[in-house]
Amino acid sequence: MKIKSILYIVIPMFLFSSMEIALKIAGGHFNPIELNFIRFLIGGLALLPFTIVHLRQNHIKLAIRDLLLCALTGFVIVVVSMTLYQFSIQISKASVIAIILSANPIFGLMIGFIFLREKLTRTNTFALVLTLVGLLVIINPFNLSKPMGIILGLLSSIIFGVYGVMSRIYGGKIGINGLSMTCLAFLFGAGELGILMGLTHTSLVSNLPARYSEFVNVPFFKGLSLQTLPLILYISVLVTGVAFGLYFLSMEKVGIVQASLIFLIKPALAPILSLFILGEEISPRTIIGIVIILAGSAITLVGEDIAYRVIALVKRTTPNS
Repeated sequence: MKIKSILYIVIPMFLFSSMEIALKIAGGHFNPIELNFIRFLIGGLALLPFTIVHLRQNHIKLAIRDLLLCALTGFVIVVVSMTLYQFSIQISKASVIAIILSANPIFGLMIGFIFLREKLTRTNTFALVLTLVGLLVIINPFNLSKPMGIILGLLSSIIFGVYGVMSRIYGGKIGINGLSMTCLAFLFGAGELGILMGLTHTSLVSNLPARYSEFVNVPFFKGLSLQTLPLILYISVLVTGVAFGLYFLSMEKVGIVQASLIFLIKPALAPILSLFILGEEISPRTIIGIVIILAGSAITLVGEDIAYRVIALVKRTTPNS
């Protein structure tokens, strides 16, 4: 693999792995919804020049129907999935939420199988089971200290999987590449979120209980200052714009399987970064869960042959009932 191709994978791998850490730090300066709005607005604008070039080079003119599909995709990823994601980071450990979000490709497989009748191979099924087992080990549902953060993180990851399926299908219908679909979804999603933020300044939500104060009078750019600008640019331009852009480029340049290494390594790398930057302890249970998830992810890379061998080994070592 050429150095340029390796960089397509390594750079977004580190950027995605630092995403939860950066958002956790920024959460102390911004309203969660405000941060989500700024992040995807700037991230979408960062990708816009490349999208314009792609549309012009391929002589693509977007119809109203195409824009509506982009708007729907943007609503799912920005307004729903990433808003839940931002709240989950504020409540739970960044390392745990990073691992949960990394499971979104598996949820995407489930969604494609259930609703689109896409074929689910034995390899994918085995990887799915291992990933779910790993998540259960990490989450430890019988002893949850902050269940709401975990629930929001799981919902975000599942809906992120929905977004992945929608982006793939709608991008194909419109005839644009993944980077352009991402850009348009981000911009539409930020616009839709901005409209909802505007409604929080009206009497419609002014009487909400005090525990929902984050949904009342949501600011647009109040958290921006010279102090927070470098962090917000890192989150918006690098983590959101560049990372997503390189992720889709890696799929085009080196293939989908190799590009999946980005989310394969993230569950292991993110907790290590969280340990050094945020001081979040990595428990033995989390380490075990990470190993199980990495095994599930690795199986999707090595193919059917290894999956059959592992399943056969399990059958041989399991006593007959």
